[in-house]
Parts: sequence; C-alpha cells; structure tokens
Amino acid sequence: MFRIKYLWALSLIVVLASCEQGKYDLEPEPVVELVSGQADFTNYVAIGNSLTAGISDGALFIASQTSAYPNLLAEKMAYAGGGEFTQPLMNDNMGGLLFAGNQITPNRLFTDLENLMPLPGTPTTDVTNVMAGPYNNMGVPGARSYHLVAPGYGDVANVPLELANPYYARMASSSSATVLGDAMAMNPTFFSLWIGTNDVLGYATSGGDGTSEISNQALFDGSMTAIIGTLAASGAKGLVANIPPVLTGAYFTAVPYAPLDPSIPEYAEQIPTLNAAYAQLNQAFAFLGVPERSVVFSETEASPVVIFDESLANIQPQLNAVLIGGGLDPLTAGLLSAQYAQSRQANENDILTLPSRAAISQVNTEYFQQLVAMGVPAATAGQLSVNGLTYPLADTFVLIPTEQMEINDATTQFNQTIAQLTTNAGLAAFDAFGLMSEIHESGYSSDGFNITTEFLFGGLFSLDGLHLTARGNAIVANEMMKLIDDTYESNFEEAGMLNDIGDYPQIYSPVLP
Repeated sequence: MFRIKYLWALSLIVVLASCEQGKYDLEPEPVVELVSGQADFTNYVAIGNSLTAGISDGALFIASQTSAYPNLLAEKMAYAGGGEFTQPLMNDNMGGLLFAGNQITPNRLFTDLENLMPLPGTPTTDVTNVMAGPYNNMGVPGARSYHLVAPGYGDVANVPLELANPYYARMASSSSATVLGDAMAMNPTFFSLWIGTNDVLGYATSGGDGTSEISNQALFDGSMTAIIGTLAASGAKGLVANIPPVLTGAYFTAVPYAPLDPSIPEYAEQIPTLNAAYAQLNQAFAFLGVPERSVVFSETEASPVVIFDESLANIQPQLNAVLIGGGLDPLTAGLLSAQYAQSRQANENDILTLPSRAAISQVNTEYFQQLVAMGVPAATAGQLSVNGLTYPLADTFVLIPTEQMEINDATTQFNQTIAQLTTNAGLAAFDAFGLMSEIHESGYSSDGFNITTEFLFGGLFSLDGLHLTARGNAIVANEMMKLIDDTYESNFEEAGMLNDIGDYPQIYSPVLP
C-alpha cells in the first residue's frame, strides 16, 4: 500500500535554523515605572497542569520551562517587587523521564519535514532523584482538578504502579503532600490557577474509546471549590483561567477526514482494486437499507478514510447472512461481517486525531496477527488489515459527533463552575476559552506576526499539537498581564512590559545546549 505524504513548506527549514532555546533580546526596562496596583507580586505562585509546567513538543525540558508563561510573568513582576521564581527544572533539554535508570516518558519531538519523532538519546532526569520543593511553579503535567488535593499524588514508590504522578513525585515536599498544600506552603502573595483541561482532554485524545473518561461533574465541582476557596482564604490576589476549547487544538485539526489523495501514485494504483473489493459489501449494505455505509474511493478527489463508529447499529448477523446468500463462503462472510458491522467512511463532522496520520494506510499488526492465527493466508490478512482503507480506523483515532458533543458539554459545565467560584472569590477571571476560540477563528496579530492554530506553521501549538510553543506562552503571558492591569490596577501594558512575541521561537531546534 502507500504512505500518506504531508507536504512541508521549505520555509520550515528557515524556521528551524533560526530557532533558539529562548529569547534573543534582553529584558526591556519599563517605559514608565511599573506598579503592582492592588496586587502584591512579592511571591508569585503558579498552580496547574502541563500548560503551567511548560510542556512543549510532547515533553518537559529546560528551554520549555524557561519559556513557560508563569516564568515569563515572573520576569516582568520582578520589576514591581517580585521575588525569585523557582521551578523544578529538568536536567536537560532531551525531555524524557527516567525511573531508577529506566526511561518512562519519551523525549521531546522533532521533525525531519516528513515525520514526527522523539529525539534520539537517553535523558538524564530521574524521578527517584527527588528535588523536594515546594516551588513557585507548581504546574504538574497530567494533573486533573482533583489531583491537586489528592494526598500521595507525588509518592515516588507508587510511580511504577501508576498510582502517582512522576512529575510531582520528583518535586513533592513529602510522599503524602498535595499539590495545593505545597503551593500554599509557599505563602503566595499572588497566584495563577489554570487547571481542568485534563478533566476533558484525556477523553478527547483517546478518541473517546473508554480508556480515559471525562471527570465526574460533582468531583470536579468539589475539587474546584476546595482549591479556589483555599487560595482565596489566604488573602492573596490572583487569577483563575478556565478550560480552553480543546477540540480547536492542532491535535484535532491537523488531519483531514479525507486524506486519501489520488495524486499519490502508491495509493492511486490501488483505487480500482479497493473499489472492486468493496462492491459486494456495498450491495449488501444497500440490501439491508444502510447504503450510507457504502465505501467508495474517488480516482479524482481526496477520499475519506473508513472508520469504526460505535454509534451505528451492529448489523453483523444480518450482514453475514446477506453475504453468504450472495455467494461468499461462511469463513469470508464471517470475517467481513464482523469487520464492517459498525463501519462507514468519515465525513466532515468527524475529527481524526493527530496520531492517526501515522496509522492511516499502515497494516494493523494486531488484527493481521489475529487473522493469521485464524488460518487466513498472510497475503489476504495483510489486504484486510490496512488502517483506514480496508480495516476501519479504530475508535482511539476518531471523535464522532456524539463524542465531540460530550467534550463540549463538559467543558461548558466545568467552565460555569470555574466562573461562579472565581466571581464569588473576587478574583480575576482569565478567559482562556475565549482567547483560544478567537485565535482559532481569526488568528492573533502582534508585533508583525499572525498566530494561528494551524499545525506546525501556525505558531501557537507545538509539535505535539496540544501544548503551546514558546511564542504561544508569550501570548498567554501578555493577555494575563492585561487582565491583571484591568483587575488590580497594575500597569504592565502602559509600562511597555508586554512580551514581543517575535523574541520567542515557534519551533525549538533539535539541537539545544
């Protein structure tokens, strides 16, 4: 079969060649004296998940932590009385984590203009080398709302059992500590809280396949009530960010529903064979009154992939009977009826996740081996096992409309909780949902740059399609400073302290010190 080609603009080479790990310019001096207004920046503490920690390109590394929005905020707060901003820095710019010498998370991603791959080599950051905090940056990658108040979430002994978070384990003040407790131990005078995205994101990135569920509303509400209540009771000023529209991220927009391009010779030559192979199935679908499940590949236009859709009625018994009645032997009819009992071609209402681009057109080895074990000849098994062409693309790669609705509804409900609690506490409300929606719809113009959510070239999302680039972090920091000005009468914008986003890389170079 063929491998889907993604055309990478030559300009990427220029981008990669010009990228550095941090800013090019020195920190600007205030145009006028920077004042904190009603806020006190003496001890700023940031609480959240991977967005707060600084994950980029699928990993956490020194350069990404340096460019994380809390660190960018702290640099500017230093001009108005802000103190040292401590972070649990990684040991290198590789990005992977070790546990007792064994690698447990992948290195950061890079691109060779055709593929995304983790950097080769062995990282040096070992979770068992605990650097007990607390720290000013209490962002914990992977954390959901309720994880911030869960004792033992940073217990190193439980990391191999997947009962504790490895990122928190290397920074927790004790094995029984909580993220919120460690944050409060820093006695913040100002804080930012951005949590809740993972309460819906895990479900989205897994294609709604059941391996990661959306958080329970009552659990979310109770956790957020405890977190915001504790922060507000301290008397510190701060801001609370809501959950962005996760489905507008490049992870969910980079792969079109119809990626099968007949201009690619390896695919084009297979189209007549594929259509002939589906002909009898299509007749059976029509006979059963479900012609919308028919599969046809165009010889002139890009075609949709074939997907598994669990919302469709399972017609295996009926399909099996019709195929046998049409002359197929029972073994073949049984295989086909099972394989296509809940399948169809994708349409414009479906979302294919970023990992699907590496899976489409490739042999599904698990299904191939299953067929061979059943006695199917290897050649036939291979023909029946091509992801998205002959084998329906698995649930984990696809978000159908009902799953998208679940994600959007949960985001709305969670954000209503965040808004109400933030208002009741008298804190600044950072509308991450509105900001990311606006960038997705019309872009973000600043300093001569136009930032969009387009994968790779848009400038907002890093190579993992989920987390922000350094430039994206600079945008968030700028918008947060504007909010702090409006809410607490500081003057970051008037003092000329907003970041010049051109000083931050859109893509990190594969080679960093």
